[in-house]
Amino acid sequence: MNKTSQTIYLASQSPRRRELLRQIGIEFQLLLLRSAPPRGPDVSEEVLPGEAPRDYVSRVTREKVTFAQKALAMRSLPPRPILAADTTVVLDGHILGKPVNAAEATEMLQSLSGRTHEVITGIALAYQEQLLQVLQVSQVTFAPLSPETIAAYCASGEPYDKAGGYGIQGMAAAFIAHIDGSYSGIMGLPLFETAQLLRQAGIHTI
Repeated sequence: MNKTSQTIYLASQSPRRRELLRQIGIEFQLLLLRSAPPRGPDVSEEVLPGEAPRDYVSRVTREKVTFAQKALAMRSLPPRPILAADTTVVLDGHILGKPVNAAEATEMLQSLSGRTHEVITGIALAYQEQLLQVLQVSQVTFAPLSPETIAAYCASGEPYDKAGGYGIQGMAAAFIAHIDGSYSGIMGLPLFETAQLLRQAGIHTI
């Protein structure tokens, strides 16, 4: 296959997912979904009443790729596989979203301090008439964090666009005592599982 036929669409705003796809040699074009006003997000990330974290991640990921398929058709773009993903941090069965201010970020980091939590990343790949989905779950253990450390991290600005209020690829790497799972999955795109899905669509990684 030529390079054009190996290109996919990435339905994600995340620069980390772009970096990870490049890491395994995947060519992609962005098919961006809105995440902010004036008309609101294209896909709501609100948790439904009684929705379990893994069900939530699966649903949101599926809705993202389904909306991206509609956008592809509306824009009359060339058909190619579409990849979407969603990452959620879960502590004691409760979903921790993206903090909007220092108070929320501080509360999240205090709750994670010295404890183990889950990071769930869902990926979905739509191609031809098929929609494939996978969930990857990792366990992350934080060392105890002092109030001063939490305050300094919040002041850095890093927590505010990240589920759970931290990014493993940034300064918060110094907080993490142990990982059981996928580093790239915690970043937002588990590369082993992603590569497996892409191969099913005829997209070859390195």
